[in-house]
Amino acid sequence: MICTTEPNQEHRSRPAVQASSLLRRNENTIEASVTIRRVVEDVFSFYRDFTNLPSFLGDVMAIEEIGPATSRWTIQGPLGIRATWTIKVTEERTNELIRYETVTPPGLRTYWEIHFAPGSESGQTEVRELMTAPLGRLGRAVLALMGKFPTEEVAANLHRLKQVMETGKVTDTSYSVRGKFSNI
Repeated sequence: MICTTEPNQEHRSRPAVQASSLLRRNENTIEASVTIRRVVEDVFSFYRDFTNLPSFLGDVMAIEEIGPATSRWTIQGPLGIRATWTIKVTEERTNELIRYETVTPPGLRTYWEIHFAPGSESGQTEVRELMTAPLGRLGRAVLALMGKFPTEEVAANLHRLKQVMETGKVTDTSYSVRGKFSNI
């Protein structure tokens, strides 16, 4: 089952980002994908340099590399509260896959898989993200009460990655910290 994620009018005015529940690993897994008009090597290289991620991730304010496979991410959450997470890359296949996770107790860990593959046309890349969030429905309900909607955020983040890779700027500000992309 493939559905287009369009929770508000702002999403209707942009190219569709696909979200799938067919391949869900469990109730905690969110999946979305986007096609980018750039070759796989460029997209993978840009994404793998984690210091580039704040240029399109809606709530990531800064990333500091602290080792070859670890980095410290500063996230701005609801009510302007900032948190810092340590992220560890657990698997990497050049131009194919990056797996990473938060360094927290296992029950509270968030996992990401970013898959890269050639698109259906020359010079395109299919990027597919799977994010496994902790605490299942309870965790999502708590996030929703705070105004955070992980499914929509994942789709919006991928759309902004597409914008940065294709145009060099972000115009989609949905599901991001207010004012974060206003000067870009």
